[in-house]
Amino acid sequence: MGIEKYQDMLYMERPVSKRHTPMSLENRAAQFAPFAALTGYDEAVEETARLTTEKIELSEEKKAELDLALSNLLSVISSSGSARVQVTFFVPDNLKSGGEYVTKGVNVKRVDNIKKVLILEDKSTIDISDILNLEIDLN
Repeated sequence: MGIEKYQDMLYMERPVSKRHTPMSLENRAAQFAPFAALTGYDEAVEETARLTTEKIELSEEKKAELDLALSNLLSVISSSGSARVQVTFFVPDNLKSGGEYVTKGVNVKRVDNIKKVLILEDKSTIDISDILNLEIDLN
């Protein structure tokens, strides 16, 4: 039994269909391309790997320093209508716990002591409780 039974088939030419044109090599290769059975899995792994930072709890000394900077900011705004500041603040992440600290140069139009926010010239706000550092640009 064994291989002798199929000896006549080993050296036959490949059959060619009279009805169908041969498939291109590109289309044949596509049949063996990887299949992503778990749609969105790569994005989920990437999101999990993305690092966030926890918000820093400020010391009493740092809070006093920021209070002084805010007081100086109020003085500058009352005399000139707005002030340019360099501010480092915490931006919470919308998708997971934590967030990141961002440093921006912004124009502050007002300090709202009731809502505890800086109101910027572009009408956006920064929560005072999220501020890590505040420096007034005197230029």
